[in-house]
Amino acid sequence: MATTPGTPRLLRAMNDRAALELLLSQGPLSRTTLGHLTGLSKPTASQLLARLEAAGLVRRSGTTAGRPGPNAQLYEINGEIAHVAGLDVTPDRIRAAVADLTGKVVGRYELATPGRSAKGVVDRVVRAIEGAAADAGLERAHLHRVSIGTPGGFDPTTGRLRYATHLPGWHSPHLLDELAAAIAVPLEVENDVNLAAIAEQQLGHAQEYDNFVLLWGAEGIGAAIVINGRLHRGATGGAGEVAFLPLPGTPLVRNVSRSNAGGFQELAGGRAVLELARSHGVKARTAEAAVALAAQTPGAGDAVLAEFAHRLAVGLAATVAVVDPELIVLAGGVITAGAERLRDLIRDELADLAVPRPRLLRTAISDDPVLVGALQSALLTTRDEVFDTAGPAVT
Repeated sequence: MATTPGTPRLLRAMNDRAALELLLSQGPLSRTTLGHLTGLSKPTASQLLARLEAAGLVRRSGTTAGRPGPNAQLYEINGEIAHVAGLDVTPDRIRAAVADLTGKVVGRYELATPGRSAKGVVDRVVRAIEGAAADAGLERAHLHRVSIGTPGGFDPTTGRLRYATHLPGWHSPHLLDELAAAIAVPLEVENDVNLAAIAEQQLGHAQEYDNFVLLWGAEGIGAAIVINGRLHRGATGGAGEVAFLPLPGTPLVRNVSRSNAGGFQELAGGRAVLELARSHGVKARTAEAAVALAAQTPGAGDAVLAEFAHRLAVGLAATVAVVDPELIVLAGGVITAGAERLRDLIRDELADLAVPRPRLLRTAISDDPVLVGALQSALLTTRDEVFDTAGPAVT
C-alpha cells in the first residue's frame, strides 16, 4: 500500500527502521538508550519497541542487571525471523553458508567438484544450499534469499557468463533461469571480487569510503570498483576485469576472450608470480606460498617482493588514472601473503607512477571474503524487505 510523505504511518516506519539499524549495529539496547539515540520520547520509544516485538522483529534479551544504574529490559534483533544463504563458486568447489538476519553464520557446507565436470551444475548448487541449510536446522524453502558468487560476470543482455572460461558448465544462456527455478527462492548471482568488495564495504576498511577499488590477487587478477557507494559493473558485467589490461612489461595479448588472459594477468597472475619467485631461488608449490616465503626470506625474497610490488603498481596506476579512488583495498591470497611489507612496497611504487595518492590498505576480511560478501549482499536486500514496517505485515 502506498504511503503519503509525512503521514503518521510513514513517520512510524522511519522511526522503526532507525531503531532496527541501531539494534543491528550496537547490539542489545534498553528502551532509554534507544530513545536517547533516536531522539524519541520514552512513551514513543516504548510504543515502538512494543510494535516491533509484536511483529517479531525484536525480542527481549536479558536486562542491565550488574551494570550501573537502574535495572532495565534489553532488546535485540530477532535474527531468526529471516535467513539467507551465500555461495562462493570456484572450478574446484562450492562453499556455502547460511546466516540469520543479524549476520550470524548458523550453517556451513562445502561441496567438492572433482574433475571440474561441466555436468550437473544446478544439482551441485542446490546440494550446497541444502547442505548449509540443513546444518542450520532449516529447509531450503525457509531461506529468504540466496546470493552466489562466481568468477567473471553475467552479461545482462545475454544471460551468459563472461570472463570466466575456466568455470565449466556455467555458460549456458539459460543457466540463471534454471538455477532460479531449482532453488525456488529469490536469487542473485554476482562476480566474486565484487562480493569481496561488498564485504569490505559493509564490515571492513571501506565502510567510510564512497569511492574505492578492491584489487584481488590470487591465481587470477581482478578488481571491484565502487563509485559513489555503488558497485560499477559496466554494460556487460565486465567492469573491474583488469586482468585484460594491456601493460608494459609483457607482450601484447591478442584474442583475449579466447585465451582468457591479458597483460596484467600475464604480469602478476599466479603463474607469473611462481615463475618470478623461482627465478630468484624461492621455490614453492603455489603462488601464495611463494609470496609468503619471500616475505620471510631476506635477500632473494626482497627481490621477489620488490618486483611483484612493481608489477601490481603498474596495473594499479592504470586503474587509478581512470577511477581516482579514495581507497585501494588489497585482497586475495597471493597479495595478502606479502603482508605489510608488500603493501608498503606497492604504496611507494604507486606514488611514483600515479598522480592521485589513494590510501592503500590490506583487506580487513581475511577469511572467506567472497562468501562473507555473498551473505552481506543477500542480507542488505532481505533487511530492506523485513524492516519495511510501512509495507505489508511481516509474517
